[in-house]
Amino acid sequence: MRAFAAQARAEVWMTLRNGESLLLALGIPVLLLTFFATVDVLPAPDGTEHPVDFLAPGILALAVMSTGLVSLAIATGFQRGYGVLKRLGTTPLSRPGLLAAKIVAVLVVELVQVAVLVPVAAGLGWRPSGAMASALAAVLLGTVAFSGLGLLMAGALKPELTLALANGLYLVLLLLGGMLVPLASLPGVLRTLAKVLPAAALSDALRASLGDGLAVPGRAWVVLLAWAVAAPVAAAATFRWE
Repeated sequence: MRAFAAQARAEVWMTLRNGESLLLALGIPVLLLTFFATVDVLPAPDGTEHPVDFLAPGILALAVMSTGLVSLAIATGFQRGYGVLKRLGTTPLSRPGLLAAKIVAVLVVELVQVAVLVPVAAGLGWRPSGAMASALAAVLLGTVAFSGLGLLMAGALKPELTLALANGLYLVLLLLGGMLVPLASLPGVLRTLAKVLPAAALSDALRASLGDGLAVPGRAWVVLLAWAVAAPVAAAATFRWE
């Protein structure tokens, strides 16, 4: 347990002291939230009184994706490329312990993101309400899904390709995930595609849980659960340590 705790602390520290990871985890979400909540340039669903009411849950989903998918994929990919994973896997920590430490680190960083983003959103006029337990369940499923995707890329691709693919996927999911632009504003084909992606499912679940007070759509739970099962299974089947 001491080795596990030490590795988890190291993973958190490496993420928070890395300028690029910090920009991705906190800088970009805060900037997007502040800018688009104060500048009326994006479409908003009917009945939305303040832009921040729509944006805040979506930005929280973006934060989960930033850490679980992009930061984890890039860091793990380069650790694998440099032979760090191979050496760590032979220590008393063990390989399963190493992966568990990485997942715990993702959750800790997400707590930091929530601690920063929620007060910023509140300062912009957001008043979250509704089913906090439902929101927590959605975040946990989203974290598992995105972390699985991140480890899938990191364990099967070259580090440079992981870097490019993770950043490209980040932009695609940002645009199609209902985080900034409502799914209803997308063209029909893109809207259909977006509904089966984990980003849109997590955005919908958080928005229903924290924003409009409605029950989370069953589709969102099904999509999140499917990705939370499929992505880690695929990562485990294809992950190469060196």
